[in-house]
Amino acid sequence: MRSLNKVMLIGHLAADPELRQTKNENPVATFSLATNRDWITGSGDAKKATDFHRIVVWGKPAETVSKYCVKGMAVYVEGRLTNRSYEGKDGSKKFITEVVCSSFNMLSYKKSAEGVEQLEVKDIEESGK
Repeated sequence: MRSLNKVMLIGHLAADPELRQTKNENPVATFSLATNRDWITGSGDAKKATDFHRIVVWGKPAETVSKYCVKGMAVYVEGRLTNRSYEGKDGSKKFITEVVCSSFNMLSYKKSAEGVEQLEVKDIEESGK
């Protein structure tokens, strides 16, 4: 039997993406994506919660994310979950879950000299998604 590891998220960037280069000069961008959920409790109270997801984008798409995406922008992210561990500054082992992005679409805004401006559908199509 085959297995499936696929994540699809629509949310808003919680911060501007951070672009860096690996030792092999491969671009990688990371950002936090906020997703909201609403529900009604059994007693009829309205509740809201926000989840934050660490997104990792590699290669040319990482450069595009860094160039056009900004905090508050709505995006669609598709990818896979990955888990990794590292040693913290205090020597303890830390674990992290990330979404490795395979594709993304900018849904609402783009970065400009004046800040953030509204995107039209044609702008998204012309940018190559």
